[in-house]
Amino acid sequence: MAGGAHSQPEIQIQVHSRKGGNSVYPVEPAMTTTGGPAFYREIKHFKKWFPWLIPSFVIVNVVTFLVTMYVNNCPNNSVSCYAGFLGRFSFQPFSENPLLGPSSTTLEKMGALDVNKVVREHQGWRLFTCMWLHGGVFHLLANMLSLLVIGIRLEREFGFVRIGVLYIIAGLGGSLFSALFIKSNISVGASGALFGLLGSMLSELIINWTIYANKIAVLVTLVVIIIINLAVGLLPHVDNFAHIGGFVSGFLLGFVFLIRPQFGWVSQKYASRTYSASAKPKFKMYQMVLWVVSLILLIIGFTSGLVMLFRGVDLNDHCSWCHYMSCLPTSRWSCNTEPVSCMSEQTINQLTLTCSNSNKTRTYPLSNPSTSKIQGLCTQLCR
Repeated sequence: MAGGAHSQPEIQIQVHSRKGGNSVYPVEPAMTTTGGPAFYREIKHFKKWFPWLIPSFVIVNVVTFLVTMYVNNCPNNSVSCYAGFLGRFSFQPFSENPLLGPSSTTLEKMGALDVNKVVREHQGWRLFTCMWLHGGVFHLLANMLSLLVIGIRLEREFGFVRIGVLYIIAGLGGSLFSALFIKSNISVGASGALFGLLGSMLSELIINWTIYANKIAVLVTLVVIIIINLAVGLLPHVDNFAHIGGFVSGFLLGFVFLIRPQFGWVSQKYASRTYSASAKPKFKMYQMVLWVVSLILLIIGFTSGLVMLFRGVDLNDHCSWCHYMSCLPTSRWSCNTEPVSCMSEQTINQLTLTCSNSNKTRTYPLSNPSTSKIQGLCTQLCR
């Protein structure tokens, strides 16, 4: 009506199913000129993103594994291989690597986390490269399926920038925490970054508590999933320190990166042309407190962790029970992960190896074997 007051657009609240529960978010009605029913569009702070980064991460991990198997070249570096019809892509024997993958020597060559090389040879880049390597086909499949299920959902909600940065930093946090405890073995895998995404889901629920319709159900579901995954890390040959470090990093990063504005501010911003003196704040006080505290803890944690790492600190010396967080010994398995070494004796056409750990001896019909082949045979003999 001419000369009449302009009506303010109404902000609607819709319920959206997410993460096993219901979350609510505001939408803005688009104006129509025909008088027909209005259609709704998502406002900027709650828009849905097209997930492309997480699938790209999966592709990078798969390609890296294929390159690792090509470099491994089992037929040329081992007496026996599994699935020999794959040629140089065949796997190390089950006795050496039950995950269907390369040798530890190859993984170390490709950038696995080796604390001695990080500290003594200043190869800090291994903290980053290890999260793109995997110990075998089973390891790769488990991590990539989890990454697709968790990562795509988060990227759709929060965009590729925030989820990508969170994934990388959480992975580094997992590598750093692992390096402070595991000194004699190498570590590989995207598990630290994956647990970071899982931790961020929990902190996102807490910091955006008012968005969820079924808060308790979502919280219980997440806690159960987290407990189960951490419990799996108590098995031998699984780096639970990377899981814990990645989870804690992701949990704190979730408070920093995944915070959403409160609905009162959103409604006021999109429904009013001007802001009054009583304008509602963008975030609630508890959100700001969690944001500041988490950022401070992240800075302190990463700084102190890096300082301790490059000073050669072994946290096992200050925590006699912490090794149980990564492997809990039972009557069915042992947590002994001491590195293997062998004494070798080379004749014209024979190589004799004696395992220093168990005194087992075996002779191989080899002449002038390479160092990597001797290391692979030693690992097979001692395991």
